[in-house]
Amino acid sequence: MDGALTSNQVLPTRRLFTAGVTGAAVVTLCAAIFAGENAVHIRERPRPDPRDARGLAAATGSEWQTARLAAADGTPLDGWVFRPAHPNGGAAILLHGVADTRAGVLSQADFLLRAGYFVLTPDARGHGASGGSIITYGVREAGDVHSWADWLLARTGATRLYGLGESMGAAILLQSLAIERRFRAVAAECPFADFESIAFDRMKQAGAPHPLSDAIVPLGLLYGRLRYGIDLRQASPEAAVRATSVPVLLIHGTADDNIPLRHSRRLHAANPRSTVLWEVPGAGHANAIGVARDEYTARVLDWFARH
Repeated sequence: MDGALTSNQVLPTRRLFTAGVTGAAVVTLCAAIFAGENAVHIRERPRPDPRDARGLAAATGSEWQTARLAAADGTPLDGWVFRPAHPNGGAAILLHGVADTRAGVLSQADFLLRAGYFVLTPDARGHGASGGSIITYGVREAGDVHSWADWLLARTGATRLYGLGESMGAAILLQSLAIERRFRAVAAECPFADFESIAFDRMKQAGAPHPLSDAIVPLGLLYGRLRYGIDLRQASPEAAVRATSVPVLLIHGTADDNIPLRHSRRLHAANPRSTVLWEVPGAGHANAIGVARDEYTARVLDWFARH
């Protein structure tokens, strides 16, 4: 019959179709492995410069020293601790973002030291001078915050504990609220609501078509679980915020194209009684202090002072 495929024509067509499906599956799997590896490793690992600590200490009239401890799993962690010229009885742990170091939060350390707070600025595991071969976005780092809190309170005699985090550091800080119950209040700028959601955002930002990202993200998460024993779906600030009674000041720029504002809105909606959301007009990712320095300083200091 005219137009009908013969058996000799059907076989190559089926082979071509099978080859196409197999090729697409291989490409998707490779992309998922790449995404999984890229998520838990940073490409460049800058090191903190002690001159930054000396400069901050000189500018604020404070004293500083290196802080070191071993995490619960034995990972060595490293940071700086600053003693203010006129202690007010409070201490703050400041957490930096991904691919950054403790130096990334020294602007916040500056105004807290001037206000009388002891300040601890650790490098997250897998960053800076801290050990750790992979980063887990809070799955392990939340416990590190608890260890640092023990260290800080034991060595400073502070009676009030606070926290401030930027981006990944903000997400880690929020997750630590499920473990570290001594925080009086925390401030979290540009956190993600949960890792899986931000992973889909990253795929969209990279230009991946929706059907492809629907496959790559869950496969990448599965790869991370099988390869490294880490389930990044457990990295959920939203779950921790929903269960906490610790006062949380959420800060997020309206022009953030890295972690969209809706993440902080989700966190606020998860627990409106314990959270306050400050949306900073025109601020990009983790840049509220650059856009509205005076208001940022005043809001954080007031938040800590009221708790």
